[in-house]
Amino acid sequence: MTVLPQELRTRRVPPREISHDDLQLLRLLATGLPVDAVARRLDLSERTVRRRTRLICDRLGFSTAIEAIVWAARRGLV
Repeated sequence: MTVLPQELRTRRVPPREISHDDLQLLRLLATGLPVDAVARRLDLSERTVRRRTRLICDRLGFSTAIEAIVWAARRGLV
């Protein structure tokens, strides 16, 4: 079992900071799809998917998409 750092277990972000589009992107990434497949499904460029992922992480205060996905999964959002 992986133990998450304390800051990942206790972080709280108001739901308004996560849009429907943000969650849709996180859900697709959580399935393990590569960025190019996520981009095709969302009809976006790979660059846009990467940029939006970075913006989501920045907004939530995480340094990686995995941290954001774990955060969302623990809250039942993905």
